[in-house]
Amino acid sequence: MLRAARRRLPARVTNLTLLVALVLAFATGVGAVATGSARGRWIVLGHGAAAALVVVLVPAKTRIARAGLRRRRAGRYASLLLAALTVAALVAGVLHSTGLVRSIAGLPALWFHIALALALVPLLAWHMVARRVQVRRTDLARRTLLRTGSLVAVAAALDVVVTLGTDAGGLPGSRRRFTGSYETASFDPTGFPPTIWLADAVPSVDAGPWWLTVVDAAGRRDVPLEELAAGGVRRRALLDCTSGWYSVQDWDGVPVGSLLGDRTGARSLLVHALTGYWVRFPVGDVDQLLLATGVGGAPLTPGHGYPLRLVAPGRRGYWWVKWVDRIELSPDPWWWQPPFPVT
Repeated sequence: MLRAARRRLPARVTNLTLLVALVLAFATGVGAVATGSARGRWIVLGHGAAAALVVVLVPAKTRIARAGLRRRRAGRYASLLLAALTVAALVAGVLHSTGLVRSIAGLPALWFHIALALALVPLLAWHMVARRVQVRRTDLARRTLLRTGSLVAVAAALDVVVTLGTDAGGLPGSRRRFTGSYETASFDPTGFPPTIWLADAVPSVDAGPWWLTVVDAAGRRDVPLEELAAGGVRRRALLDCTSGWYSVQDWDGVPVGSLLGDRTGARSLLVHALTGYWVRFPVGDVDQLLLATGVGGAPLTPGHGYPLRLVAPGRRGYWWVKWVDRIELSPDPWWWQPPFPVT
């Protein structure tokens, strides 16, 4: 079935299907980075299926590319670079998902997968303009749709086979969380990585005069570290980092909701760090959040956010703001922020 579908599918339809597969792979990849709760599992599954469809289309696209190279058209080297980046991103993704290679040159294989995917985006945009494909009515004919559907079915089957093979073979990838992350140093507060988002750096903090600024509808006040450390609440929470690891720890601190009084008119909570990093949460999530002063019975280290970091269960690591110096209720909606932090 696969050979027949590839042989008979017009080149134009192959290109359109590959474009759709790449766009879906990128979109679901972005969603996979963002999701941290089980309800987002379908996004990760969709990412694997879209990637499998790209793999299934490779032989047919190779024949089309060979014909194009013989014509020596302008921009052919950019097209080859796009193809190389696509293959490299697929390989890095497979290596990470199976666990066969967890790191490359000391860096997580997942980082290479993401970096390569980002690098191919401008080339893909150029390719769409330079090699524009006109959609025709015949592209939507029943026979063409059936042939395309057969490729999609094969891609879905391939994705399932890879998943089952990883599980049956006892590969490290079988022990991943649904987000693709691997367990690292759970219940070991000194062992889990102090990963930092993008260009953030560990600030120098003098705990002596340090305080947290709290802003709600009643006004502004400063809460000293000693008062926060005496909160006496312990919560077990799973930190799932976009670097490809997760860790379960017991966090000690004070519930965010207990620090906020009047919430009248608030639609979001802004959590701000000493470094300028910030995120917004829906005001309905406030009572799920914890401001931690310690982990595993020990004080936070600078790399893990000393003197105060946010614990945000069900969200990825970039929501767990370190070095928190201000929390502020706001009338702005929670989504009034970049899709991912930029500082």
